[in-house]
Amino acid sequence: MTNTEKEALLYEKSGGDVKCNLCAHECRIKDGRRGICGVRENKNGKLYTLVYSKAIASHVDPIEKKPFFHFHPGTESLSIATAGCNFRCRHCQNADISQVNNNNNNNKIFGEFLPPEKVILAAKKEGVRGISYTYTEPTIFFEYAYDTAKLAKKENLYNNFVTNGYMTKEALDMIAPYLDAANVDLKAWTDKFYREICGARVEPVLKTIGRMKERGIWVEVTTLIIPALNDSEDELRQIAKFIKNLDAGIPWHVTKFHPQYRMNNIPPTPVDTLARARKIGLEAGLRYVYTGNIPGDTGENTCCYNCGKLLIKRFGFKILENKIKNSRCFNCGAKIDGVGL
Repeated sequence: MTNTEKEALLYEKSGGDVKCNLCAHECRIKDGRRGICGVRENKNGKLYTLVYSKAIASHVDPIEKKPFFHFHPGTESLSIATAGCNFRCRHCQNADISQVNNNNNNNKIFGEFLPPEKVILAAKKEGVRGISYTYTEPTIFFEYAYDTAKLAKKENLYNNFVTNGYMTKEALDMIAPYLDAANVDLKAWTDKFYREICGARVEPVLKTIGRMKERGIWVEVTTLIIPALNDSEDELRQIAKFIKNLDAGIPWHVTKFHPQYRMNNIPPTPVDTLARARKIGLEAGLRYVYTGNIPGDTGENTCCYNCGKLLIKRFGFKILENKIKNSRCFNCGAKIDGVGL
């Protein structure tokens, strides 16, 4: 075994086969084969993660880039990822990371050795406030993230997932004590979109968002608006209604699509579409709806839901002004939802 292979958590043995209980695909994997993620392999009846401590990316990012707008705004996190993903999104902006195992012929796992202890040392050296598990789906490098998150907690560093939400209840229950926040991609409202564009289903994602709220994890939701695929008013209202029914204080990020990967034939999202989506969210009763990927748009600012005063002025990932005082509006004193405000 190499030092980036480790027996996996959350799986069952069935003869020579194994059943992975990490994500909602619940892959049944024969000896010598890998799951949909491409980084969990059955070796002689045992399931191994092939990416433990094998980081394909490690960068310092502003927390707003994830995006988190109500979780320790203005701080930086050390962002880490491994190769692999359990989705096959045709519009993936990080396909060079997420799909690298599927796009090379020898099943090589790319990355550099960066064990959990060194992740924490790097975070402390950089002076960041926490760790972001991002760029691809963190669930697929669960053991690596789990061990890192436990160490981070001991060092008073926060942990957050940027996730497609396709994890099982068992996986969420295991990571929840160490997970402070999650930005969940709710990619669309319809199962048709999920099946045709992502190779997945929508229901597990909806369940995960609800379970995260129940467990006290700070949640923000992002929907990339793709012209003619998930931008109908009815679909946007359904998403807004779902979020509102969970908690009106959950921020919803509606972001601009740019042609990439296998969807270069679709034009960018019109700014008017994003403005309409934001209006739909606010009309549904959400307190915070943000437009994304259009720096300088007023829709990326935080305003008080009670009095309407500007609280946080942003330009892209940069905070220009923050008037929130002790998690309250400077003007009317309304409690502003979030963590570390």
